[in-house]
Amino acid sequence: MVQTEFKAIVIGNEINLNKIAEHFGINRKFKWEESLILKSNELQGIISQTDDKMVYVFHFGSVVFLNFQHHEMMDVINYFKKIEVDIIQSSLFKYVDEYKIESIPEGIFAINNEYMVTKQQADYQLDIVATILAKSVALDKIEIEISLLLDEIEDVVNNLHQGKLAVSDEKLAKMSASILGFKLSTISYIMLLDKPAITWNNENASELFNELTTLFELSERYGKNRHKIDTLMDITEVFSGLAHAKRGTRLEWAVIIMIGIEIVLSLIDLFFKG
Repeated sequence: MVQTEFKAIVIGNEINLNKIAEHFGINRKFKWEESLILKSNELQGIISQTDDKMVYVFHFGSVVFLNFQHHEMMDVINYFKKIEVDIIQSSLFKYVDEYKIESIPEGIFAINNEYMVTKQQADYQLDIVATILAKSVALDKIEIEISLLLDEIEDVVNNLHQGKLAVSDEKLAKMSASILGFKLSTISYIMLLDKPAITWNNENASELFNELTTLFELSERYGKNRHKIDTLMDITEVFSGLAHAKRGTRLEWAVIIMIGIEIVLSLIDLFFKG
């Protein structure tokens, strides 16, 4: 039996694949839907044992390691730092997803949430599993960040129940930027609803992608996040409306006070002249 172990983590919000590829002598421009694959030749000098090891790097910040030990993953991450890859150190191994492919010549094909069994391992299987894991772990990050933003907005709502709008324009702008960032990440960077190019030419790859998409509930999780994002956007629009109304009321009072002061000054002027 041959076993391939996958481990996906998030190392940043976005990774410049072209910069890494150029460092390894890979002279081509990567499209936004493609991943960079580092094999034994590229990994030599970074880790001591490179046999049966691969690294998939994705634009949206996910990296998938095949048959790596923890210290070997850290060696690769530290090497990426030398290439000036923007890595969020605090998020390392905070979002993790794992999977296995077991190749058993006499076995029966099977697939579940933790592993799949195949008679003979194929390259497209590695590509599909790595892509699914990368999307899943990136989605984990977005889900947690959305939950944190929901908690933050809940505090503002609680203050509203007390008749207080304790949120500044700057904070509202940051909230709106975060929400738009989540929307951009789920649609543009992670490409949750897009299939890899290999699925259009390989029926088996397409079937495997569809099965794993269902198992990891990518579409359902995508839908829930879109709903949360839309809800967050509606709430921030209400906050913005209240903030504008509050500023409008202050401006009206300022105008009334100025008119009152002008009337008083006029009366004083008339009194002294009289």
